[in-house]
Amino acid sequence: MVASICGDNGRVELRHLEYFLAVAENRSFTEAAKRLHVVQSGVSATIKALERELGAELFVRGPAGVLLTPAGEELRPHARETLDAARAAKDAVNATLGSVRGTVTVGTLTRINVIDLPTLLVDLHTRHPAVTVHLRAASAGSAGLLQQLRDGDLDIAFLVFTGTPPADLDARLVAAVPLLLVVPTDHPLAQRNSVPLAELAGMSFVDSPPGYGTRTVIDNAFAAAGIERTVTVEVADLGTAATYIRNGLGIGLLSWAILEDIDDSGLATVRIADYDLEWRLFVTTTALRPPSAATRAVLALIEERLPH
Repeated sequence: MVASICGDNGRVELRHLEYFLAVAENRSFTEAAKRLHVVQSGVSATIKALERELGAELFVRGPAGVLLTPAGEELRPHARETLDAARAAKDAVNATLGSVRGTVTVGTLTRINVIDLPTLLVDLHTRHPAVTVHLRAASAGSAGLLQQLRDGDLDIAFLVFTGTPPADLDARLVAAVPLLLVVPTDHPLAQRNSVPLAELAGMSFVDSPPGYGTRTVIDNAFAAAGIERTVTVEVADLGTAATYIRNGLGIGLLSWAILEDIDDSGLATVRIADYDLEWRLFVTTTALRPPSAATRAVLALIEERLPH
């Protein structure tokens, strides 16, 4: 494993691989330096040293930021595997000392209140003070978090799925919440108890961008019903969707997990009569790599807070 990525003199260090993965994930030397708490020149020097050792260029600068070359793409899974093996070795040693140490990177959606993450992290620090958690909000919704989880850039991810989670994930259902139609109180549908999906054809919607879990649930429902839908406003944080809906820029389909955390004045909710629209949140890890001891400690605390 290690030998497969070492140069002729075998001087590739774990630090080189850690810096390489940080740049690969952030697509930026500057952002990687911030994450690693080092100066940017240190990151650049380390990557240059790694490229000299391997005899290949690993990154190129492009319009979308720093991108991996084919050699970099080839290195990435081997680098992750090597660091995972080193982490497992540390876990084994720490276990003999009765301690849990390490860093866990958790990917979250922009708004989750079905599980109290701040309180969970306080409890984690009390039980395992040597475990550090990095929270990363989704920049591309569930689709983006899923890719980061598969790439090894996340240890745990909260994801929304419309059906059964993919087979390469270990997933535990956190919440299943119906989506309700949300309209301004002066909207023609505001006084209705329920409305069929077909009646929403031709109306303007406020929704999250493509790739977000809620958007996928709704798009799939309209596609299955053969109904065209127009999204006129896209917002990454659905908590702000209420403001756009209240001001008449469109209607929306939101969950109680969001509605309970916003100002609902000027808004009315209506049930969808003929289609079960449901927001299903899972806590997931990859099934292809064993979780670290620190990751298992975080998962255990999450499990304690889930309904049984």
